[in-house]
Amino acid sequence: MFRASAGDYMMDLLIEWGVDHIYGMPGDSINTLIESIRKVKDQINFIQVRHEEAGALAAAAYAKLTGKLGVCMGIAGPGAIHLLNGLYDAKLDKAPVLAIVGQVETDLMGTDFFQEVDLANLFKDVAVYSQMVMSAEQLPAVLNQAIRTAYDKKGVSVLIIPDDIPRFEVERHARLTSSFYVQSNILPQEKDVKKAIEILNEAKRPVILAGKGARGASQSLLTFAEKMKAPIILSLPGKGVIPDEHPFCLGGLGLIGTKPATLAMEEADTLIMIGTSFPFTGYLPKNAKTIQLDNDPSQIGKRYAVDVGLAGDSYQTLQNLITLVENHNDGSFLNKCQANLNEWRQKLHEQEQDDSIPIKPQRVINALQKVAEDDAILSVDVGNVTVWMARHFNMTNQKFVISSWLATLGCGLPGAIAGKVAYPDKQVFAICGDGGFQMMMNDFVTAVKYDLPLVVIVLNNHKIAMIKFEQEVMGNAEFGTDLHNPDFARYADICGGIGYHVEHPEELLPVLNKAISAKKPCIVDVIVDASEAPLPAKVTFGQAKGYARHMLKELFQEGTIHKPPL
Repeated sequence: MFRASAGDYMMDLLIEWGVDHIYGMPGDSINTLIESIRKVKDQINFIQVRHEEAGALAAAAYAKLTGKLGVCMGIAGPGAIHLLNGLYDAKLDKAPVLAIVGQVETDLMGTDFFQEVDLANLFKDVAVYSQMVMSAEQLPAVLNQAIRTAYDKKGVSVLIIPDDIPRFEVERHARLTSSFYVQSNILPQEKDVKKAIEILNEAKRPVILAGKGARGASQSLLTFAEKMKAPIILSLPGKGVIPDEHPFCLGGLGLIGTKPATLAMEEADTLIMIGTSFPFTGYLPKNAKTIQLDNDPSQIGKRYAVDVGLAGDSYQTLQNLITLVENHNDGSFLNKCQANLNEWRQKLHEQEQDDSIPIKPQRVINALQKVAEDDAILSVDVGNVTVWMARHFNMTNQKFVISSWLATLGCGLPGAIAGKVAYPDKQVFAICGDGGFQMMMNDFVTAVKYDLPLVVIVLNNHKIAMIKFEQEVMGNAEFGTDLHNPDFARYADICGGIGYHVEHPEELLPVLNKAISAKKPCIVDVIVDASEAPLPAKVTFGQAKGYARHMLKELFQEGTIHKPPL
């Protein structure tokens, strides 16, 4: 009868599940598993990151980009703790991730041994499935259950494995279960569809708000919008569900959104939410009839009162609605929204052509638009850079990945590493602010080590600029937002990549083309205007009032006053 170590058997099962790489760092309590990974290094690539947080963020980004399981690994104690931020990113963005976490050997557990941490409690909140493996025979079945649950619940599964367990031999078919999962086809109830059709047929000013849950139903979404004569607004995770320049697309909503989207929501009499549980409910209509479509019933009505909930798959449900709806509104509301959009786009175009020095960040995004291919991977960090990319980069068929619900600084570079691992033949860009990039910049050497030719664009203004703006609109004096930055271009060279430094607008396109053609990891360090505020699409009286208070504090405390961006 064939026998193998439990660690070797675990690798066989991971390969059966389609796992071909793991992000992690070797260490004390996973040395046995590392040996098992070494034996299958031609089938599972162990990507040694420089910080476990980067590994977990990369695993989350890989899952978001591909829909496949992201896998990361860490030791007990410090490594496991470092994984948490990336795992919370996966949890909140509903990405299937498996975290393989070491623990001290079983006979040492409970003795306050070196690096021992209460891992079961540590991962209690973040995981949809968490299990301490207590025997070699248990490991195969528990591994299958962990992966199946991560896929089914779209979340984080954690396996805590004491370092002695993988060494024990186990029969090849011990507690063998199936290494696959089955997806269900969810459809709404007929009575809910009937209620929705009644509302849709009466709508005169309908607006669609679509999120990432509509990503597999793009054409159906457009057909439905055409039949309803309804503009489409996209949540940030939904960016790219339809092309940004499609005549029905009004862009995003909220602080990072567009003015036409805000105006459309203010006038809407009917709101159709598709695949999104939009958190910023202050931007949603006050008195509109609302229909929410989601394949997770627990999300319907979770944040915003709805009149009808449709629990079902976006594609199937939209196809059904298309055949049933008979709305005959005259299209005047859609025409008005499109006129607002054309005016807004003209303003954006003017910003993108600004030749000022320091370079306007909008100009950088416009240059990226010109060099990015139709299927490029765009990993966007958090901060002002999110605003510029959301508003100024017009998606066609590119893939866009970001930390949307946790909004964790530092996600840009790990996301780009994951993008290049997932799609080695495609262009991959990380678009980062200087604050976000510095949180994970040590893993630029990971891109160099594994020969991942990605391009990191750093918008360098020596500020945590979004927080500076938030302080100002609150009426506070700016404090704690200045950054002391290294020479990012020189840093790239020292790491073994290529660095470029850009200070003039006319240098942007030539440098970006050089970086793309270099076929090596590159950093493009762009000095941008620190005074360029990420203004909301529609400034409120409260924001203007708060900024006025900030100016007075600045005058009395610093003896200076600056032109208000508001």
